[in-house]
Amino acid sequence: MNAPANAPVNVPVNASVDTSVPKSPAPADVNGAPHRIIPRAHAPRLRALDGLRIIAALMVACYHYGGRDGEVTEAWGTSPKLQFPELHSWFAYGCLGVQVFFVISGFVICMSGWGRSLRSFFASRASRLLPAYWAAVILVTAVFALPVVAYHAVSPSDALVNLTMMQQPLGADRVLGVCWSLWAEVRFYALFALCVVLPGANRQRIILFCAGWTLAAAIAEAANEPLLDLILMPEYASYFIGGVGLYLIHRNRRDAYAWGIVGVSWLIGQHYAVARLWHAPNPEFFSYRTSFGIVLFITLGYLAVAAIALGWLNWANWRWLSVAGALTYPFYLVHEHLGWVAIEAYHRTLHLPSHVTFLATVATMLFLAWLFNRYVEDWLTPKVRTALARPRL
Repeated sequence: MNAPANAPVNVPVNASVDTSVPKSPAPADVNGAPHRIIPRAHAPRLRALDGLRIIAALMVACYHYGGRDGEVTEAWGTSPKLQFPELHSWFAYGCLGVQVFFVISGFVICMSGWGRSLRSFFASRASRLLPAYWAAVILVTAVFALPVVAYHAVSPSDALVNLTMMQQPLGADRVLGVCWSLWAEVRFYALFALCVVLPGANRQRIILFCAGWTLAAAIAEAANEPLLDLILMPEYASYFIGGVGLYLIHRNRRDAYAWGIVGVSWLIGQHYAVARLWHAPNPEFFSYRTSFGIVLFITLGYLAVAAIALGWLNWANWRWLSVAGALTYPFYLVHEHLGWVAIEAYHRTLHLPSHVTFLATVATMLFLAWLFNRYVEDWLTPKVRTALARPRL
């Protein structure tokens, strides 16, 4: 992952969420602001959004396994450029799956936060993020501590800090390379909770949130102030904001303000993507991404979420998409580091061809993600949610 100095890819990141469609808006109050809306208990699920999430996760996996050098080169024994001479330049664009994750996250957090109390919102987010994350940190730490595994294991102290998800601001080594994107997600959740969920979500407040964050992020970029960058995330803010705007469009496709939010966020988002990921042709770089290719992938990500928001993909209502969506978050957590171990085992120990190794590694990580979902998330998520949502006596 092209990490800042995340990565999030990694995508964002984001944890699985309830993608059910809320009911139609309630009538406005006397001041013109719509009442807070409680989602329907059995609203239809946006299964296409689940499908897009797993596509974004697989994009990131392509990047980590065949689109860059680094520890994965040690796993393959040579540069992935030699393993995939025709595909490595395409795999290099896979890191943009993180930006797609962030757009999806803006959409689903706005959807799931509408009508929730702050306590319910916090319980929902914590219970979705933490169980699989804790399991991934413990598993990767344990595997990397094995004598037969050649990769660096973090110290016991840093591994414990990683359980808090605060390792980056605290300067501890990361157990999971993709956790940089989770740190971006957590900051977005905090901003949205304080500015929207706490006072109560409505259209006007969300539009003001998007406009204010866009302006504040631009000021932070110009000020070059680390504290402002940390809070306002100018490099990633536009993607979250774009997703929020797309949810407003999902509620009302004629909302001109929402279309404006999405348009501005796309313009700013493609700028940051090109600025961070483009370089002049240089043989010393692993792979050359064109500025056109970067803008194209960012645009396709926005268009895909927009198609879902407008209902154009409602026909994609297959149940297996929800299963795939449920695997996305645990797959994202474990695929990079444990993928190195699997690649080395399949390719250098079992001598499987590169393409077979690639597919076998992805399949292994998906199976591991299924185990996480079945035996960790299904068991622990409701317990954490219930404990955190329980009113104080």
